Amino acid sequence: MLGLLAVLAVLAAMALAGVFVAALVKAVLWLVLLPLRIVFGLLFLPLLLVIKLIVGTVLFFVVGPIVLLATLVSIVAAVIGLIVPLLPLVFIGFVVWLLVRASRPAVA
Repeated sequence: MLGLLAVLAVLAAMALAGVFVAALVKAVLWLVLLPLRIVFGLLFLPLLLVIKLIVGTVLFFVVGPIVLLATLVSIVAAVIGLIVPLLPLVFIGFVVWLLVRASRPAVA
């Protein structure tokens, strides 16, 4: 039983050492490659901005009409949704208007 605990302790120590070594290697590489990352970032930033402009323009012209159409359809649906419940009142008002108009004498 004590041997198993010793093996587990050794494995835990090796895992901890592996994590420490991996973190150390990552930190060293990050510090060494940081100037290269900065230089490449400065060189490629204008290129990335131009690519972003091109992609944005294409997406605007492709997605823009779809969004416009969806907006118009939603406005029409909202107006219909608001008008349909009022149709009985409009019908009653129309009937009242017809009755009032028929009872008045025509003025020529």
